[in-house]
Amino acid sequence: MRIENSFIPVRGVGEQTERELWRAGITHWDDFDGSVVGTTTADRIETFIETATDRLEAGDSRFFDEQFPSSERWRFYENFRGDTCFFDIETTGLSQERDDVTTVSFHQDGETTTLVQGDNLTAGALREQFDDAALVATFNGARFDVPFLETSFDVDVDVPHVDLMYPCKRLGLTGGLKTIEQEVGIGRDEPDITGQDAVRLWHEYERGSDEALDTLVRYNRDDARNLQTLMDVVADGLHARVFEE
Repeated sequence: MRIENSFIPVRGVGEQTERELWRAGITHWDDFDGSVVGTTTADRIETFIETATDRLEAGDSRFFDEQFPSSERWRFYENFRGDTCFFDIETTGLSQERDDVTTVSFHQDGETTTLVQGDNLTAGALREQFDDAALVATFNGARFDVPFLETSFDVDVDVPHVDLMYPCKRLGLTGGLKTIEQEVGIGRDEPDITGQDAVRLWHEYERGSDEALDTLVRYNRDDARNLQTLMDVVADGLHARVFEE
């Protein structure tokens, strides 16, 4: 599903009206002819389409973030697939004030980058990664990854954000990331490692084990890469549920 299939950002158009438009064959902005809805709503839709077309051509994902309900950000993905940054962090604990970020992995447009504490994990490096993104995707990142980075590095992650935990729930996929990966058939190259293992590996690295850091980095990179596969599953599933039905 693409942004151009959507009418829900328009004031006065809810889910029911949007579905009525789709059922009438108006499934794309180009199809809109003023029918199905009243004159006032039709004028609003036409005004929105005119503005949104320009913003889409400009790659302005923030415009759509302001217009769409937050629960519908998954609809941005097909338009901004190559500019979507999937990222995951590892930390020494759960407290943003007391614990540290150890590694952050980013996966975008087929490339994976990992930043490591004490090496290249800096506020500037984080900003550079986010500056290149039109959309970011995490799992439970709205409550954990994003506020942890913002607190620890004084950065502002103001890119439109899809926290995959919530659209997964819409599809009946619950539990942690590893549980959902297994349920939908996403494999991993690395052995099963938990968050506690990630903390242990970092402390082993601090005591001089480069092998422990290598394992931690591979684990973190798997997390970031698998988020893209999960995003594909979620986008296809919600497309079928919301649009095709």
